[in-house]
Formats: sequence, structure tokens, C-alpha cells
Amino acid sequence: MHPITVIEITVSIAFAIVIFIIPFLLPSKVRKLSLIIASSLIVLLLLFYTIRPFWIEYHVSKKTEQLNRFLEGEYPHQEWQIKRRVGRQYNPYHLEVTFENEKGWTYTYSVVNETNICQNGWTPPDGKYPNEGKYYKANHCE
Repeated sequence: MHPITVIEITVSIAFAIVIFIIPFLLPSKVRKLSLIIASSLIVLLLLFYTIRPFWIEYHVSKKTEQLNRFLEGEYPHQEWQIKRRVGRQYNPYHLEVTFENEKGWTYTYSVVNETNICQNGWTPPDGKYPNEGKYYKANHCE
């Protein structure tokens, strides 16, 4: 399990324990309402962890479509493959593009929205410099 995931789960469990202990420290008049609020917060927390992967996947698919349209406009007669790095340490909205006619090179694009797409990383083969790539762009993201 990734360290970020362990930290999130630990903090969430600690938060849940604290919000369930607090109602028992309150007067009995507000204890029932406090337990209802605590239960609601736990349900929201569980919903967050349940929905988040689907939310990210939905946005990644939309950003992949946007990047595909952008690349079609920039390089109309080329073929490429778009993928993303999987793992908690990687930004899911940074998409990696490999062009068919340039083996060994990987270009990373940051897709903010349909009008704000930029190349923010390059992985050249050994012994090559980024500016030697056919599709290298030295622009910076805004």
C-alpha cells in the first residue's frame, strides 16, 4: 500500500474515532443529535473514498479525449498512443504520449482544460537531449 494511502486511512480512522467519542462527552440532551451528525460525517467520508476513483477515471477519460483532439490539430498525419502513469505518486492528469514514428521518446502533457494543454515533460532515449525530439516543445504551462 502506498504511504499516502496509509496516511489517509490513518487520519480518517482517527477522525472517525474522535467524532464518535465527542458525543459521549456532551450532555445527554444533544447526544443523539451529535451521534447522528457523527454518523453522517462517517457516511460522507466513506462516500468520498468510494466515489473518488470513479471521479478521477471520468476526468482522465475526458482529458484524454481533449489531448487527442489537440494532438490531431498539432500533428494531423501522425499516430500516437496516450496513457497515464498509474500510482498514487503520479498526477493522474499528466498524460504520456508516445509517437509511432519516434520510438523510445515519451512526451508528458498536462491537460488543464480544452484550451490549456501543454507539454511539460520529456523522456528521451539514452544519449539524447530533449530538444532533439521531433515533437519537443519548450513552452511552459500557465
